[in-house]
Amino acid sequence: MANKGRHIFHGLANNYIAGAKSIEREVNDMTKTLYVGNLPWSTTDTALNEAFSEYGSVVSSRIITDRETGRSRGFGFVEVDDNDADTIVSAMNGSDFGGRQIVVNEAKTRQD
Repeated sequence: MANKGRHIFHGLANNYIAGAKSIEREVNDMTKTLYVGNLPWSTTDTALNEAFSEYGSVVSSRIITDRETGRSRGFGFVEVDDNDADTIVSAMNGSDFGGRQIVVNEAKTRQD
């Protein structure tokens, strides 16, 4: 009887995980990731989010840092609503951000 309960639990857990992955795929299908380059070293995720939010819906933003030093590598990514991506790229690419002219375009798929 104990094994039957264990099988039911694992079945429910697997269904939950599959459902969560399905939702994640749906969200990713409705968003685009933008590459943002030539950022000032002092840029934070929050500052990046706020700047891009002026032109559309931002889902998330992240600054890429060096693993060893924790220092910014001068670029990051902003995940935006698919419908707003072109507007945001047009508005932000070549704009002044913290005294630097930033580069913004749709991120390419990572090549391993």
